Amino acid sequence: MLAPVERLAQDQNDALGITPGLIRLSLGLEDAGDLIRDLHQALAA
Repeated sequence: MLAPVERLAQDQNDALGITPGLIRLSLGLEDAGDLIRDLHQALAA
């Protein structure tokens, strides 16, 4: 997936604190415990 910030110049990313290792999470209205379990499962894969 390409994010809009990938179109920014490196100095703009730096100014915004966007680093190559940044992970953006978009969460919905699911139960917090379910989201945490899903995240743990995904990172363990």
